[in-house]
Amino acid sequence: MIRATLFLLLSAGAAAAQDAAQDVDCQNAQAQMEMTYCAEQDWLAADAALNTAYKAARAAMQSVDAELPKAERGAEENLRTAQRAWVTFRDAACAAEGYPMHGGTAEPMVIYGCRARLTEARTEDLRSLAEGY
Repeated sequence: MIRATLFLLLSAGAAAAQDAAQDVDCQNAQAQMEMTYCAEQDWLAADAALNTAYKAARAAMQSVDAELPKAERGAEENLRTAQRAWVTFRDAACAAEGYPMHGGTAEPMVIYGCRARLTEARTEDLRSLAEGY
């Protein structure tokens, strides 16, 4: 019974937050909650673009590997290793960037902003890699 009540309360809270988020004008966000929400949306959009660029770069590296003798292949594997390392780097670098605001309400906004900025730069790198092949 307690679980069902808790679930209903959380569901109602999530729905209310979603409705409130639809009213946020990210061009004129002023409250911290709005600015954090907008920074998160920027990061989510950047992450979606990154995923598209990564798929294209991966396909390009698969093409490179296909043209090489089996013993010399590794382009796709190296890209995957690099991308995993980059995600770890990005998350740690952005956590560090958020530390001046550590524990405050602006910390998540700073971290999301950092993630968006670094993700946009990485997306350009991946696009360049894909276009080079």
